[in-house]
Amino acid sequence: MLVIDAQIHLWELDRPDRPWPKEYRTEPHRPNGFSATDMIAEMDTAGVDRAVIVPPSWAGEDNATGLEASEQYPGRFAVMGRFEPEAPGARERLAGWLDQPHTLGIRLTFNTPRFVQWLDDGTLDWFWAETERLGIPLMTQFARLLDKVHPIAERHPDLTLIIDHMGLVSGTHGAAAFADLDQLLALARYPNVHVKTTSVPSYSEQPYPFRDLHPYLRRIYDAFGPRRLLWGSDITRLPVPYRECLTLFQDDLDFLSAEDKEWILGKTAAEALRWP
Repeated sequence: MLVIDAQIHLWELDRPDRPWPKEYRTEPHRPNGFSATDMIAEMDTAGVDRAVIVPPSWAGEDNATGLEASEQYPGRFAVMGRFEPEAPGARERLAGWLDQPHTLGIRLTFNTPRFVQWLDDGTLDWFWAETERLGIPLMTQFARLLDKVHPIAERHPDLTLIIDHMGLVSGTHGAAAFADLDQLLALARYPNVHVKTTSVPSYSEQPYPFRDLHPYLRRIYDAFGPRRLLWGSDITRLPVPYRECLTLFQDDLDFLSAEDKEWILGKTAAEALRWP
């Protein structure tokens, strides 16, 4: 079985030639960074074949670390890069986006007032249209903003939209974490919307196998089906060993068939991100 982790962060510490942003900054998951070598060791131990690098927001709009890791470990990593739609030359840069080695698509995080404003003021209208035309998959963090996905998915039916972390808010747990589940499930009507079941243990109030979350995962599975679900860890914020995040899906969700597991744990990501 091909196993692809659909979201990890790799980053170095703030340094003069790659400075972190001074505004719109979130706090890193770990204080000392997390390297490609660190991740390969975790993957080899757990039995994970590939991982999708999502450059973290605290390091700014710089994809260099992820691209370098993908070059260092070819076939093990690829990148969903960060993109600045208001930067000079953004349209031209977008046109050649998928020509960059090891690049699968783009990740957007709507986690600051500035970025949220883009959803309402028309800043991204051209971006949705062009990514659809160019066939660029998008990973999108829409926590507390799931209602804003409907017009995007409806107007751009050929745009691959992947909802990060099941639409959940980081730091919430149990039933409170899934307060907006009905809003997520309503998006299942759009065939182009996929869901990352990322970092599930981070939202549980119980130890492994996190049984308090099984009913919610079943509802997501029933709505979207295995061919629109992507397993992922967001490893640097996991409160449990990496392996437990994987074996939850391999061994403990009794509603998943063997074929379901093949799709959720790897084939869906390979197909949606066009990573053969």
